Amino acid sequence: MTTDLNTLLTALYVKIDDEIGGTRWLGRPPLLTDSELVCLAVAQALLGYTSEARWLRFARAHLADMFPYLPKRPGYNKRLRSALPLVKRVIRLLAVDTDFWLDDVWIADSTPVECGRSRPTVKRSQMAGWAGYGYRASHSRFFWGLRLYLICTPSGMPITWALADPKLDERQVLVSMLDLEPELAADRPGLLLIADKGFKARWFEYDLNLRGIELLRPWMRNERPRPAEHLLKPVRQLIESVNDTLKGQLDLEHHGGRTFEGVAARVAQRVLAMTAAIWHSHRTGRPITRSLTAFDH
Repeated sequence: MTTDLNTLLTALYVKIDDEIGGTRWLGRPPLLTDSELVCLAVAQALLGYTSEARWLRFARAHLADMFPYLPKRPGYNKRLRSALPLVKRVIRLLAVDTDFWLDDVWIADSTPVECGRSRPTVKRSQMAGWAGYGYRASHSRFFWGLRLYLICTPSGMPITWALADPKLDERQVLVSMLDLEPELAADRPGLLLIADKGFKARWFEYDLNLRGIELLRPWMRNERPRPAEHLLKPVRQLIESVNDTLKGQLDLEHHGGRTFEGVAARVAQRVLAMTAAIWHSHRTGRPITRSLTAFDH
């Protein structure tokens, strides 16, 4: 394990333990605390272990000094699935603790989270009622699973995120995310939201304007050039680069979840790992905040 990852996990443990370490338990407290569980999940994502069994074998061999107690795979899986509210709370805790949280420019996009390919898998999957078929334009094919909707700053710091059926309208999902936490936009006057062509709709832009949000997207051929169109060129690739961090470096497409709770926990684990890396890089003054190279093997 690299020195940088060791430092990140230490700082993350102290941060979580100071903020939420006083959680009370009914009965006997677990041997693996919530703070240790979150740090263990972050280390797993940053080191690229998609198999929980392989990860726990590695942790017992190399991380025993940091984690005195490590559960077996069923126990770790159960704790991780039930820790979704805790992981979401830590994501927000770390995001608020950076200057990026006050950024008045947001980037919105969605990316497929595939949960199965074969027809028998789809039929017997416990994801029925949650997942569905959607179209992946980058690969020119359909997929079965969910879509991850992410609103983040240009640095990649997540503001809010959600998983939804790919059949749902992207604009409706984004509006629902903003309705769930209206204070996010209300606290940032003059907010600029950058999105792609798929978010084009008059009603959608009208709804954003009522919230004090200006939408910046590529203009269509039958439209006049939109205001601030020149700003898209240096920023547009940031949308894909954030998704590439989740897919290429954090193995989002190899999440291994078989139930909605499992998929949600594993997606949240990867969003948390990216958030923790950005948070730590920002606090230590690194010039490139979203680079995960320093935390790799």
